[in-house]
Amino acid sequence: MMDLPPASAAIAPFKINIPNAALDDLKQRLRNARYPEKETVDNTSQGTQLSNFTALVEYWRSEYDWRRCERMLNGFPQFRTELDGLGIHFIRVQSRHENALPMILTHGWPGSIVEFYKVIEPLVNPTAFGGDARDAFHVVIPSLPGFGFSDKPTEPGWNVARIARAWDVLMKRLGYSRYIAQGGDWGAAVTTRLAEAKPEGLAAIHLNFPIFIPPPLEGTPTEEEKAAIARAKHFFDQLSGYSNIQKTRPQTIGYALTDSPVGQAAWIYDRFITSTDSNNHPERALTKDEMLDDIMIYWLTATAASSSRLYWESFKDLTTVKLDIPVGCTIFPGDVLQSPKVWSERTFSNLIYWNRAERGGHFAAFEQPAIFVREVRDSFRSIRS
Repeated sequence: MMDLPPASAAIAPFKINIPNAALDDLKQRLRNARYPEKETVDNTSQGTQLSNFTALVEYWRSEYDWRRCERMLNGFPQFRTELDGLGIHFIRVQSRHENALPMILTHGWPGSIVEFYKVIEPLVNPTAFGGDARDAFHVVIPSLPGFGFSDKPTEPGWNVARIARAWDVLMKRLGYSRYIAQGGDWGAAVTTRLAEAKPEGLAAIHLNFPIFIPPPLEGTPTEEEKAAIARAKHFFDQLSGYSNIQKTRPQTIGYALTDSPVGQAAWIYDRFITSTDSNNHPERALTKDEMLDDIMIYWLTATAASSSRLYWESFKDLTTVKLDIPVGCTIFPGDVLQSPKVWSERTFSNLIYWNRAERGGHFAAFEQPAIFVREVRDSFRSIRS
């Protein structure tokens, strides 16, 4: 691990510089890894399959280059600042285009800032990627508290509402009097709570994982609503074991994952299996390097327990929240939940955009960056001043 510098109210430049000793330790642990026996089925119903996963770990041990990822991330301006007593890490890239719209993008678990690296330049410099200068954004991408290169909370209370308040302080500290917000997974929960608070200057939000718990049903559900409820039931009954553990025993799972890179990788790889648009073959959606880049953010920062605590802090807050500020939604076909448009219409009184994308899963910006950029541009076009 690298020591994080103390944070203050200043916006302090930051660079990632993982010590060689940490990388050497990882290689040694991978060489000494122990695996369970092969699963007794020929599918993923028992979790991560041995043959696919050991191939990923062998690539990690023999070919993967963290320094490539480190150089890529350090190619973006990064900073740390203190928000509500905690040091928060973030990427900030400003557009050269006049009237660019400031936007804060929030990842979830097991995501990280790595999720967004492919969309930063197209959002900031649209004319270089087939877009119009009028679609330009300034982007701010923070690491959630307890994730990546942000500080780990040392006391309870860092739930999604508190994070949302901190994000508003961050955007105003950066000088943005008017801004928008975007999020998926826990990032959608943070963004939704931010919109619920309606801080001065927040103009609109976009969600690629709108949260409807319970679903806003009226009368007899339609066939589309029944399908969405059945999909959600399958997820919570069959695929959400990780969530049940992290919302009840984050410290306990943290011991196992913090001590074992193979354990940490398997825990996250399983989410790539079930949540990407890949028919349970995540290598069809993301490269080995991309998956390992994200896994490394968790391993190198020893944030298995601190990131899991967000479930303990906030799972009870995952409820349907009615909003009246402008909201845009994009539903990606490979995502674990598929909410019908009518649920957004019943919940968001100022729904300015809704679309069902043609490809992509839960990690939308990571899997389908071009589609994600198009959706964000289209969603916010109507609110530009």
